[in-house]
Amino acid sequence: MSIRLIALSNLCAVALIACTAEAPVKPKSEVAPAVATTAPTTLKRASVESPNGDITFNLSEVNGLLQYDVQFQGQSVIGTSQLGLRFAETFGLDDALEIIAIERGVADTTWEQPWGERRIVRDHHQELIIMARRTEPDIRVNIRVRVFNDGLGFRYEIPKQANLPATVSIMDELTEFNVGPDTESWWIPSRQYNRYEYLYQNTPVDAIQMVHTPITLRTDKGVHFSIHEAALVNYAGMSLEQEREGVLEASLAPRSDGKKVVVATPFITPWRTIQIGDTAVDLLNSDLILNLNEPNALGDVSYFEPGKYAGIWWDQHIRNGTWGQKQGDVEGLHAATTERTKAYMDFAAENDFVGVLVEGWNIGWDDDWFNNGDVFSFTETYDDFNIKAVAAYGEQVGTRLIGHHETSGNISNYEAQLEDALDLYQQSGVRVIKSGYVADDGNIKRIDDTGVARYEYHDSQHQVDHHLKVVRRAHDHQIAMNPHEPVKDTGLRRTYPNWVSREGARGQEFNAWGVPPNGPDHVPNLIFTRMLSGPMDYTAGAFNLRPNEVAPVRADFPRNSAASRIEHTLAKELALYVVLYSPIQMVVDTPEEYAKRPDAFQFIKDVPTDWEDTIALAGEVGEFAIFARKERGGEDWYLGAVTDADARDVEIDLSFLEDGAFVAHIYQDGPSADYEIDPYDLLIETRKVTSGDSLALVLARSGGAAIRFEKL
Repeated sequence: MSIRLIALSNLCAVALIACTAEAPVKPKSEVAPAVATTAPTTLKRASVESPNGDITFNLSEVNGLLQYDVQFQGQSVIGTSQLGLRFAETFGLDDALEIIAIERGVADTTWEQPWGERRIVRDHHQELIIMARRTEPDIRVNIRVRVFNDGLGFRYEIPKQANLPATVSIMDELTEFNVGPDTESWWIPSRQYNRYEYLYQNTPVDAIQMVHTPITLRTDKGVHFSIHEAALVNYAGMSLEQEREGVLEASLAPRSDGKKVVVATPFITPWRTIQIGDTAVDLLNSDLILNLNEPNALGDVSYFEPGKYAGIWWDQHIRNGTWGQKQGDVEGLHAATTERTKAYMDFAAENDFVGVLVEGWNIGWDDDWFNNGDVFSFTETYDDFNIKAVAAYGEQVGTRLIGHHETSGNISNYEAQLEDALDLYQQSGVRVIKSGYVADDGNIKRIDDTGVARYEYHDSQHQVDHHLKVVRRAHDHQIAMNPHEPVKDTGLRRTYPNWVSREGARGQEFNAWGVPPNGPDHVPNLIFTRMLSGPMDYTAGAFNLRPNEVAPVRADFPRNSAASRIEHTLAKELALYVVLYSPIQMVVDTPEEYAKRPDAFQFIKDVPTDWEDTIALAGEVGEFAIFARKERGGEDWYLGAVTDADARDVEIDLSFLEDGAFVAHIYQDGPSADYEIDPYDLLIETRKVTSGDSLALVLARSGGAAIRFEKL
């Protein structure tokens, strides 16, 4: 298979940064005219287009219902779809509705990220606000729509009003997405025990029951689009359920009391988002989700330093050690010891990594910790781990302890200790915490005001509120958060930029467990689905791709089964640092493994995690992807390419590079590389290139390439 790739010109990035920011135009209002009572007194239809005219959002009132549709370049993307909310306490916004006024506006501004895929982001959209009411009784609702060149978002805004109580309970959100039954889709199931940690399926829409967002779709005309949400605050996460053939309806994660959302008026919902493009790559170059979030509410977050980190984590997954001092009948293999942590800190400091993650340092890991989150202490250490000594040693050698809080889904136990836990970490120089919520979905435990245990979904309103509480309190202690088993990303890192990464998908650990590993197409699927929502802590960089083949550390603690394998080539593992974005990237394997391959390890040492600009160059959902990223604060560019189980020959136009010469340090699959037969064959070479050149790369089956373009 041969592919000719034409890169985006770096002039696009220059134009983006240099564009003159315009103040938003004052909204123009359209109000239904006063007419005789025998004639209609309301507006029936309103439309708004993207700045370039490609995307059109239409909203209509038909027989008392609010409906919308979306077109892209004259083609239908979302057919006629219903809008509305239902309340427990009063009439809902689901019938007897009329449009009473319309306002319009436009914005074209730029803003700067403290860290991110690109430093400067352009926000260019046209806005439509539809003011509607339910008659008898008079209940008001505004629908705010913003349409960008890369997609759109809309949300409900409920003002304070006499005919609504001070607090309302949302029982159902009626938002529909009529995408058609034959539209191709890539998705994972929702409301199942393993949260977001499933392999992606590729089916027509009519095979869907209930799915998480983002969901990525492709019409029969080749238009690509993704449905998700932005700014999920004080609300329940939205899944999509197929109610009628080809029609996906919002399904809010229920609370333990059966309601979906309980909220004081006035309130706004999260944005319902649709990213749209001619090609799959257009979705990757979109900033829609970030642009629909509010600006930085925290102020200075310079305490967070993007970078790579090592950790005592993979050791436990590949059974070099245990999380607790006792695991079943096995004792004496506790991984999180002071001695082992200091050795990791030496490794991190030698390679200029920002920190060392340590899991299993605190009381609570012995025996069945998965089902007993009540016992975790977030301040008491095991007797073989001295947190003060470890923190002091890190300061001495030039790295930091990265904190870890596993809750086993017991958020009341965690919140009761949160201040003391954050105090301890702040005193220990910790600047980032990886938290965990390992529990079956629907089994997040909280104790209510009466002392009764209640159980919630991972994306329920209670859990959404919990995560934001932790993020805000962590900021007060100058600490950033990286939750695993989280609520999905909806772009809140713009508003709360200490919320630096999260998991929320099937990560590297599945490759160590003796279960079916993440297949060759998993990363190309993640890139066009999960990664559209924001950074992921995938934990990349495995160098031992067959950990089950290593002799066990002790006879009574055998390795996992032969299914424990990474179905990538070594070059693909290197490429993950470019194609899967996160401002913190784990260097997942052990120092001993990296010492065996110092030539390949050099790329991990070099590659940054914070970027001035990012350009997705080429790709198809579930098949392959190629990214170029420019380091922030420097002149070097990096490129990552990954493929599925098909080998590919690709030729890459280097016109994204600036003027001048670069040395390309190329790490690509060798001639015999193959993820099943010879995953370790790696070809490393250098050559001088300019922006007028192209590079031919050979990607093996489930292979990849990683390149540093060093400016001369």
